[in-house]
Amino acid sequence: MLCAGAHGRTAAAADFGAEQPSRDAREVADWAVQNDDPGQRPFLIVDKKEARVYVFQRDGRLVAATAALLGSARGDHSVPGVGQRAQTGQVAREERTTPAGRFLTQPGRNLNGEHVVWLDYASAFALHRVRAGAAYAMRQQRLATATPLDNRVSLGCVVVPEAFYDGVIQPLLGHVRGVVYVMPETQPARELFSPM
Repeated sequence: MLCAGAHGRTAAAADFGAEQPSRDAREVADWAVQNDDPGQRPFLIVDKKEARVYVFQRDGRLVAATAALLGSARGDHSVPGVGQRAQTGQVAREERTTPAGRFLTQPGRNLNGEHVVWLDYASAFALHRVRAGAAYAMRQQRLATATPLDNRVSLGCVVVPEAFYDGVIQPLLGHVRGVVYVMPETQPARELFSPM
């Protein structure tokens, strides 16, 4: 897909297909494609304000998109030491943020042996499927609603439906590294991903 750039030049743009992303998500995706920021890697855009994940092939064509669950606390930074506390489940409510930024992924496993895609191992920040447990049905319901307002329930990880993880994320990022752009919610995306 092409769009008109500055001074009438034509520049490559991300192809969202039939999806209707926010203006900020489109700008970040276009910037990534135009600057070849992911290199030869697949990439994802996590739009925290809309609670959506967009997955792209290396060439900027959309593979799939889904609703996501995010950290229950508003904020764009990980609290120091949260990774160690996450292992014991001792993360305070105000520490449950989904950090914003550019992350180089690493496929791996969590402490329970479940497949995850690590965004920042030190802070226990990962992309993973909805997990079985007491909150499973409630989390599935929240993912199915049309509003992003009830999607803020995780400890900070980006959580996607099981079928999406198994059918899209694991095949794409289960054996190779990718790039994930987690958009901020407390500052303009342009400031975080500069120069945009």
